[in-house]
Amino acid sequence: MSHLETIKQKMNTLRLEQEEAQNKVEELQSKVKLLEQENMSKEQEITSLSHKNQLLEAEVEKLETGLKDAKTQVEDNGHHSTQNEALQRRLQLLEEEAEESDRKLRETNDRLRQTDVKAGHYERKVQALEGTSEQWEAKYEEMSQKYKLVQKELDDFNAEIGNI
Repeated sequence: MSHLETIKQKMNTLRLEQEEAQNKVEELQSKVKLLEQENMSKEQEITSLSHKNQLLEAEVEKLETGLKDAKTQVEDNGHHSTQNEALQRRLQLLEEEAEESDRKLRETNDRLRQTDVKAGHYERKVQALEGTSEQWEAKYEEMSQKYKLVQKELDDFNAEIGNI
């Protein structure tokens, strides 16, 4: 009977290891899903920031064109003092707007670079967790095979005892 008890104890141990492995696999799969969702969110943020970047670049280009036009008008109408002052004020406002747009563009580019770095980090995390998950799944399969083998040994042993 001690051999039978040893096999039962070994089966119980394997069953517990199999359950632990299954729980670990489920936990890792959950982490992978969470990281994939975070990665998708970061990719959407990148897309949004890229679009915002394009809009700001278009606005900068428009303001620069307005600035050139204003400078041209100032040069062409240099003989009209009041008109010249108004154009100078307009030119100053356009220059300030262009500087503000440039600042916003730089900030958006910085955020875009930071988001790219974060997305790369999350992609590496997802890959690492997927590798760990695959290892746990392999261990689970191995434990399952061991469990089946021990179960077969127990069944064979019980058959032998039944024949005696």
